[in-house]
Amino acid sequence: MAEAAAAAETMAEAVAAAETMAEAVTAAATTLLPGLPDEIVVWEILVCLDPKSILRSRAVRRDWRCAITNRRFLLSHHARQPALPILFSDGYRNILTFDHRADAASQLHTVARLALSQPFKLEASCDGLLILSKPPEMAGSRALLTVCNPVTRQHASLRRTLKDFNILGMYPHCPTGKYRLLLQGRSFMDSSTDRTGWYVLELGSDEAPRYIGCSKTKLQLAIFHAPVRVRDSLHWHPVCYAPVYGETEFFQLERKLVIVFDTIAESFRQIRATLAPTNYSCIFEMDDMLGIYSCNKAKNIVDIWVLQNYESEIWDLKYRVQLPTAEIWGKFEGIDGDSYWYVTVVSGDGVVLLLVSFGNRLFFVDTGGELVASFRDLHVGEHRLKQTLVPHDFFMTLEGYAVDASPFI
Repeated sequence: MAEAAAAAETMAEAVAAAETMAEAVTAAATTLLPGLPDEIVVWEILVCLDPKSILRSRAVRRDWRCAITNRRFLLSHHARQPALPILFSDGYRNILTFDHRADAASQLHTVARLALSQPFKLEASCDGLLILSKPPEMAGSRALLTVCNPVTRQHASLRRTLKDFNILGMYPHCPTGKYRLLLQGRSFMDSSTDRTGWYVLELGSDEAPRYIGCSKTKLQLAIFHAPVRVRDSLHWHPVCYAPVYGETEFFQLERKLVIVFDTIAESFRQIRATLAPTNYSCIFEMDDMLGIYSCNKAKNIVDIWVLQNYESEIWDLKYRVQLPTAEIWGKFEGIDGDSYWYVTVVSGDGVVLLLVSFGNRLFFVDTGGELVASFRDLHVGEHRLKQTLVPHDFFMTLEGYAVDASPFI
């Protein structure tokens, strides 16, 4: 009896060992990459790939597709993407990005080609989503607006709701997780119209833009460039002036202020800007901080300021860049000292570059004033693109929703 019991126990142990070995073999056979835990493959390797490589990875195996299509992975992947400056070519029909981290041959990347007889205008950009407008003459009596994701090639129309508004910015509303547009009534120069003031529209909503107030100050006369989103707020450094309705006088905004829109409280406020005199200034984002670059056209100098302490509104002069204009004029035919130039400052991973436009040429200059590279027939936009594969439900609720169709080539 004892011998039989011992034999049975030995047999049970052998069966258990065999089952364990079979489970190990099965597990090894279904790992994403042999010899590496799935946690490392997914969260340290795949999450670092560019969006195009992620899309290709979905075709490798079913378990690869399952691992990289869940929302947690897509959100983490999007968070790691850089916010790259948007460039245009072919009469603003092609949308490109510039990535200073890549090698010289790969720094320019085409994200969308549009099959159009006339170009779209980029109105807003946020988290990989773009708002494009077609000129009114191409869309009847009103401009045609489209929201799209150039990575997933989804697009839909917004034309039924925004014909009377200017788009000031697009942002995620953190309490709801929805994307919203901040709008300004186009009749802002005529105080008699009920369109005067600020409005908010949730993408995908059937409701008309929601009125949130009207400024009685010169802020209502401002013309805004693309905003910078920091700390759940949109920031602008307005350059601008606008004519008062029925008058020839122009109002110039105070140049020492940054306009701030709190996207949660839906309210405006102001903070101090830099004190340096300038011909032209613009705001940008530098490693989650606000920056302002100021251009001295007479001396070909660009000053780059950073808001080191947001609460106390203290700005520090980070760089003073002497542009290599003499080198540019001497090296490139058709460019001389009378050529008009403008600068866009881009930042990422602690690196700052200046994109300097002279006519139809674009030059990349580092903060030491050294010419890094040059390109022909490229134009710099105001906006940045942080590519995303995260799906958005609002697309399906909009008119004309399509994937991988015109105007994308």
